[in-house]
Amino acid sequence: MSGPEHSAELAARIGLLQEIVERNQIWARMAAQYGVDNPVPPWKSSLDGICDALDRARRGTEVLSFAERRAEEDTLSLTAYSGLPYPENQLVALAHSLLVRGVINENELQEKMAAIRARLQA
Repeated sequence: MSGPEHSAELAARIGLLQEIVERNQIWARMAAQYGVDNPVPPWKSSLDGICDALDRARRGTEVLSFAERRAEEDTLSLTAYSGLPYPENQLVALAHSLLVRGVINENELQEKMAAIRARLQA
């Protein structure tokens, strides 16, 4: 995916992801709130695994190649998600790239997030 249409899609704000940014649920703040000393978010290893799977899987590279993923992550981290620290900006940038490509839609992402939130609050 490249060209002006792709640039416009990357520049577009995705409502659900923008809500995440606005809620400011960054790991440093959440860890302090819950008394967690580990500076690495518990979801970071899952994020790394998803990125590795996309990079290595045949179908994954058709969806989002390593070069595309890194370029988009850099672009989005400096623009749409510049208000987030690393690795939160990496996570939201990947979600953005997958949403733009139709791998997942906003409703599916919102449902997954709600399910995770429910498990954490149980």
